This record gives sequence, structure tokens and C-alpha cells, in this order.
Amino acid sequence: MIIRDLTAEEQHLEKVLRSERFRLKEGLSNEVPFFIYPYPPHRELEVSEMRRRLVTRLQTNPPQVRVLEINLYDLSVQVLKERSGDVWGRLLESEPGQDKQDFLDLLQGMLDPERHLAPAVRRAVDGREYDVVLLSGIAEVFPYIRSHNVLNNLQSVVTGCPLLVFFPGSYKQSDTVGSSLVLFDRLRDDQYYRAKNILSQEA
Repeated sequence: MIIRDLTAEEQHLEKVLRSERFRLKEGLSNEVPFFIYPYPPHRELEVSEMRRRLVTRLQTNPPQVRVLEINLYDLSVQVLKERSGDVWGRLLESEPGQDKQDFLDLLQGMLDPERHLAPAVRRAVDGREYDVVLLSGIAEVFPYIRSHNVLNNLQSVVTGCPLLVFFPGSYKQSDTVGSSLVLFDRLRDDQYYRAKNILSQEA
């Protein structure tokens, strides 16, 4: 078992995110500027602390990098709370006694990435000045929201700067079978070709 050096990875992330080449999307041609930071799921708490430290340093130490953080769980709760008819309250009340599959289907409809989440992200980014978007909360929204669906629907929303996704699992890339996100290192999502592994990115 390979033991990941999160300290070295944190330093690498900061170096890449600070680089002008990265923020200006140089060398990407017409590719989508989406990047994945795959991390060991069992080290979620360590990575959360790392992300907080990273954002603080980026936004306070020169040269400053303007970071817009979007947590998918917090965004999902916000979307549900903004729906009319006290949807959030009724969901909390009905969940304990409802069939699990029915409840899953209900939430997946209410949090559909194309119809609800992507517009919510668009509202979050519109009118804001930032250099990079960090997307987290992937684990908290499973199985209601699938990673590849979110990324596919954000391609037309986050366009002016790089997007970095903190992903609890692995991002397997292959020239023969394509690339795929493997949540928790166990659950293979549909193939997603457009993102790059940030750990392989040069500053």
C-alpha cells in the first residue's frame, strides 16, 4: 500500500494554483480547464484541514490568488431551502419513514445537475471576481449526485478560470479504456475524459 505524502501534495497544489501559467490556462489548447485532486477517502479530515490552510494562504500571502469555494453539500441544502413550500422541512420530516429508493429518486430529481445545481453554481459565480474555483463536498452528496454529471453540466458555467475538484477516491486515466472517477476507490462512475489530474500538472 502506497502511503501518500499529503504535505508534499499540499505544497504542489499551492505551487500550481499560484502559477500564472495555470491560472491563464496556458497549454490547454481548447481543453476544458477542469482538474481533479484525487485523495485517499480515509484521510478526508486531513484533506479538509489541508484545503482550509491552502485557501487561507492563497488569499492572504502574496501573490494573492482569489479562490471561490463551492461545497456541493452546502449548495444542495441551499437549493432545497430556496424551493417554495418549505421543501427542506418536509424532506426532513418525511425521510425517516419513507422508502429509501423512493427518497433517493425524489432527491435526485430535486437536485438534478442540469436543471438545479448548474444554475445554482452559475448564480454563485456570476458577478464575482476569482482566479480559481474549488469544488468539494463530493462524498457528502453521494448517492444523490454523481460526480461526472456535475462536471459535465459545469463545462458551460465555469469557463473563465480553472476548476479544481477535491475527489475522495481515484481518477483512473487510460489511453485504451478512457478515464473514470472511482468514488471511495470502490465505485466506478461513468467515464469522464475532460479533466486532468492536478498532481501531474506542472506549475
